[in-house]
Order: sequence, then C-alpha cells, then structure tokens
Amino acid sequence: MPRHLLEIDDLSTTELNKVLSLSTQNSKEILLGKGAALLFEKPSNRTRNSMEMAIVQLGGHPVTIRPDEVGIGKRESTGDVAKTLSCYHALIGARVFDHKTVAELSSYSLVPVINMLSDEAHPLQALADLLTIKQEFEQLEGLKIAYIGDSNNVARSLAIGSLMAGVEFRVASPKGYEFSTVNLQRIQSVGGQILQTSEPESAIEGANIIYTDVWTSMGQEKESETRLKDFNGFTVTMEMLALADPESIFLHCLPAHPNEEVTQEVLDSSHSRIWKQAENRMHSARGAIAFLLSNEAV
Repeated sequence: MPRHLLEIDDLSTTELNKVLSLSTQNSKEILLGKGAALLFEKPSNRTRNSMEMAIVQLGGHPVTIRPDEVGIGKRESTGDVAKTLSCYHALIGARVFDHKTVAELSSYSLVPVINMLSDEAHPLQALADLLTIKQEFEQLEGLKIAYIGDSNNVARSLAIGSLMAGVEFRVASPKGYEFSTVNLQRIQSVGGQILQTSEPESAIEGANIIYTDVWTSMGQEKESETRLKDFNGFTVTMEMLALADPESIFLHCLPAHPNEEVTQEVLDSSHSRIWKQAENRMHSARGAIAFLLSNEAV
C-alpha cells in the first residue's frame, strides 16, 4: 500500500526528521522517467512552481492539471480520477478546497498522494517552515513559535509539526478565530506545549519565531471587511518584534498583505526570512516526495 501525506502527522517524528534531512539532498534517480500529476482546484504561485521544480530535480515530469480539465466529483468520480492518474504517474499532488477530496483521492490511489493544501491542512508549508527554522537555529527542540492571526489550516499543520519536533507553539487569535475544539484536541494529542491566547503580546514575548498569515484566505473574500475589523490589533509590527528574543526571525507563508497582518517594515527587516522560507517550499517538497517513494516509507 502506498504512503500518503495528507497532514504532517502522517509522518512519525523519526520520519519527519528524515524528510527534513532529505530536503537538503537531491536523489535524481527517484522519479527518473516517471510522471507526477498535480491537481489544482485552487491556483497557487509557490505551490505549483515549488512542486514542479522538485519533481524535475528528482528526474520526473510534472503534469499540472486544471480543475476544468478533470471536474473531480462532477464530470468524473474522485475514485476514477485517482485510479486513472495512478495508471500514468508515480505520484499525485492535490490542492483542493475540501479536505475530503484529497482524502478520497488517497483512498483510491495506487500511488502516494500529497496534500498540497486543503481547508484543514497544509503539510508541505509546515515542512518548509520547520526546514527554515532548523537552518536558522541549527535545531528545533526547545524553540518557541508565536503564530499571530487566524487559527487556520496553515496554523494547524505548523502547530502539529512544531510539537512533533519539540517546539513550543503559541497562537494568538481574536475571539471566534481560535482553533476549534476538534482541531485543538488533534494538536494536543501530539504532546508538547501549546498556548492559545487572544493577546498577541503574550504569545510573542520571548519567542524565537514570529509567524503570521493573511487574515482573509482564498474563498473567504466576502468576509474580508468583517475580518479586517475583527483582527484589529493583530498586525505584526516592529514594536511587537521587540518583545521577542533579540535573535528572533519572522516568517510568512505568502502572499502577504502589507500593513494588514504585518507591516512592510517587518517584511523588509533583518528579522525576515520569508524568501528563504519560500525557496524551502521546493526543497521540502523534494524531501517529502523522496521519502514517500523510498523503501523507508513502507
């Protein structure tokens, strides 16, 4: 049976460390002469480019598929799409609106399926984040992350991955935007330290990493005006960074909305590692693919 990566805790802690190690290598033979299907219900700059280049670097041929070319669950059942693509490709990646879609793809696929983003999880982003942090601090265990903003899919995957790696995770969200009880229980089941608060300053104090994401994600545009009001006071500023560890770094999964969730000054500051983080989307994707197609993933 193939191994899939739908959420970051589909990996064990040992396997997570293995993926991070493989992310710094390039096993060119793994996908040599093979294809990889990349299904996109939602468009993306970083996801498409990083995945396509990771596949090329592993010797493979990426085939990007637009939603109108397949019509998952409409023109053709999700199961039939998975079985068809399994005939041609060594790997399937899917960036979807509903997590159930990528979960159903994995249940029918004969090859590994990678969640390139769903409404519940973004494991590839979390891997890139952890790789960036490890490169910066040379270790993960014992560090403190302060996530400021919406407790969304990015926050959930990062929280799970952080706790798996021994990193304390703090999240500051306005009332009504915290982790749901179900998500919080899922995160806490990993073990480790997590703090959930509505006060950004409390989360940031002494933190090694400050992280934020847009307040309004794709598909939430109708809520934009309400969210701008609800997130007042949650903009990451240089004054907030002054509360963190002096050697702290700032991360953002991008794209950013300057002067909403973060000031332009922070994005351009010496604390910012957003472009290294963006580059690491490619390296961590390569590591994840290499692991899933290796004998160690059995």
